[in-house]
Amino acid sequence: MDESFTKDPLSHQHFLTFVLRDECFGISISAVKEIIEYDNVTPIPLMPEFVKGVLNLRGEVVPVIDLSVRFNKAPTEIQKRTCIVILEIVFEEQTVTIGAVVDSVSEVMEINMDTIEPAPTFGARIRAQFILGVVNTGDQFVILLRGERVLSVEEMTAVIENVVEK
Repeated sequence: MDESFTKDPLSHQHFLTFVLRDECFGISISAVKEIIEYDNVTPIPLMPEFVKGVLNLRGEVVPVIDLSVRFNKAPTEIQKRTCIVILEIVFEEQTVTIGAVVDSVSEVMEINMDTIEPAPTFGARIRAQFILGVVNTGDQFVILLRGERVLSVEEMTAVIENVVEK
């Protein structure tokens, strides 16, 4: 489990939950800037498959990634509830804005940090370093993501540069 999270029964944090390929995920609400409808994403040639393109968000060019592809699954099928979660990720002491395509947004959940179980070391369909932990809400399991790792600007930049050089 992440050292920044202590097992304090009085400690709570809010997570935005969303659906990707019938699985429920959550990301700290502190990283979420806004949620917008999927629209006007301009594809960029020679990008890795997980980069859907860019969008203009009030004058700011925001790269948009498909989280489903990032987790080695089939690309997200754009439907009525598909949306883009605009996230602010800290990279080299700078805040970077990135859009993440998800099938649908569910809710904001307040989660007692004491109820988070460590990330599984085997059997996970996404890389364990992306996972903060797992919480059972009673109805389902929610996989809590480490936003700074799933959307690692450094790693994505290396992948993009590698694709462009070929």
